[in-house]
Formats: sequence, C-alpha cells, structure tokens
Amino acid sequence: MISDRKLQHLEICKNYDVEHTITTGFEDINLVHRSLPEVDYDEIDTSIDFNGKTLDSPLIITAITGGHPESTKINETLATAAENMNIAMGVGSQRAGITNPELKETFTVVRNCAPEAAIIGNIGAPQVEYAYDAIEMLNCDALAIHLNPLQEIIQPEGDINAKGYVDSISEICSNVDIPIIAKETGAGISSQDAKILEDIGVNMIDIEGVGGTSWAAVETYRAENPSLGNLFWDWGITTAVSTVEVLEATNLPVISSGGIRNGLEAAKAIALGADCVGMALPFLKHSYLGHTYVEEKIKQFNRELKTAMFLVGAENIEQLQQKKVIITGKTREVLEQLEIDTKKFARRI
Repeated sequence: MISDRKLQHLEICKNYDVEHTITTGFEDINLVHRSLPEVDYDEIDTSIDFNGKTLDSPLIITAITGGHPESTKINETLATAAENMNIAMGVGSQRAGITNPELKETFTVVRNCAPEAAIIGNIGAPQVEYAYDAIEMLNCDALAIHLNPLQEIIQPEGDINAKGYVDSISEICSNVDIPIIAKETGAGISSQDAKILEDIGVNMIDIEGVGGTSWAAVETYRAENPSLGNLFWDWGITTAVSTVEVLEATNLPVISSGGIRNGLEAAKAIALGADCVGMALPFLKHSYLGHTYVEEKIKQFNRELKTAMFLVGAENIEQLQQKKVIITGKTREVLEQLEIDTKKFARRI
C-alpha cells in the first residue's frame, strides 16, 4: 500500500543513515576571495524571482513527503516555515492523495498553511492522468515531475518499465498552463537527458544529484535482500557535475540540489550558474522539532549565503552567478572528460 510505504520512507530517513558515501563534489568548487569586495553586507539582496513571485532566498524546501497521515504534521510545519520565511516548498508525490481522498489533507495542509508561498506539486513521469488533480489540489505555482528509475529498480514493489516516459512528460508539458520542473530523486541528470527534457517543453530542471539522500539506500532498508541496494548505493552523477552538465547543455533555469547542506555550498552552486538550490533531508529532521526550528535553519542558511556573497563581492544573486570559480580535483577531471571547459569559470572578469 502506497501510504504504508510513505511512512516507512519517513521513518527510515529519520532514523537511519541514508546518505551517499561519496560527496557532492562541491569541495572541488572554489570561490575566489576578494580583499576589496566593495559591498555593504546589510545591502546584499538574496531575493529571486520564482515564476513571477519574489522570494527572499534562493533556497527551496524540495519534495519530502505526503500520502500518509503522519506526514500531515510534517508538511504543516514546513509550509508554515516556508510562508513565514517567504521561500518555495515542494511536496512529495501526490498520487496517494489523488487516488485516496482520505489522504488528500496530507497535501492540502501545505497550501492552507502557506497561502502566499511558491508551492511545487509533484507527480511521477508516467502519471499524466494525475497532472490536473495535482495542480488543483495545491493551486501549484509549478509542477514537478519526478524521475526515479534507480529507486524503482531497487524498490521491492518498484515499476521497472520506464518506456514512454518522454512521451508522457511531453504530454504533460503540452497540456498544463503552469511551469513544469523535471526533478531527479538523488542520481543526478546528464546533459543528454537535460537536452531531451528541454526539447519536450520542460521549463526547469531540479538536479537532485549524488551526495545527499540515496533512495537506493532508503529502499535497501526495506528490501529482503539488501545486496542490490548496497551495490548501487552511490549510483549516479554528483550534484556539482550534474549542475554544470545541465547548465552547459540547456538554457533552462536550474535548481541545484542533492546534498547541499549550507549557504556556502549553495553559493558555489549559484556561482556555477544555478538559479536556486534545494534541500530536503535537513528540513525533514528539523520538522519534528517545530516550524521555529525550521525557520532558524533557514535563517542560518541565509547568513551563510550572504557571508559568501560578501566575501566574493556580490550584491545580489545575479552577480553571484558571474563570479570567478576555480574547479579542481575529481570534479574537474570528470567535467573535462565530458569536454566541458572548466577554465572558463576562472577566466570570468
């Protein structure tokens, strides 16, 4: 039953180690310090435009939960924080709330608690028939279509027929009137897939790369035989590499996510060209403590981001996207294997 699986996912993420054993790659991304930043910290503007709404921070609480009664309180807490801090928030897959009216409130609580916030709905790639209901349920500002082939192949009851995803996503893009976000769930997105997504009408890409929560790991705890999940625990593209790949391959706005844990890492992602960043697991863990704890986490993130912006001389997010970046280590090696010129980031004026 979907609802029971959602509860298991929450409990596993809360109580077990579900993160990749390899890193995001942001340790290889180096911002260039300015001794003469010529910036007043108090005037630094971290706001962004998100589909016509001005948000105070480029931070998004990315898709976490919904679909089990236990998730109602979590979503209420996160939505309250998102509203109070004027940031965007995504929900977990809405299929359970659409197919089971008793679970609808686990999602609608989000819009009830965050009437002005930017809210991102969520359905799976093959679920064309759920698109309109998902949008109506939350009065979404955008709809995320999640891509999770790794999770499905490890999941005991997973759907392992991935044929038709492209046509399904294309149909959704053609028939809804709000922006569509294609989002991975922890394995990153390649330049090849990013180009396909752009061509079929997707409006934004959420990286969700390797370095944060591994859904192969989550499903490993549920499987009778954990060997397959253990083998593919770290499968995918690191967040830093995937962010650059997608930005180089398309003209789409990018949400860099997957293992970002603080404002400094976010600043690095934005300096690579990302428009905003997403975090999930840290907010899930803070949600059990109440919305004020979540809000303090957001405030801390914003202080860290502003500090990085101050030290590189960026007065706003657009300026941060143009600052010099030096890429080293394994991340540089991988990007150069992909024939991406890493030196151009260091040659910025």
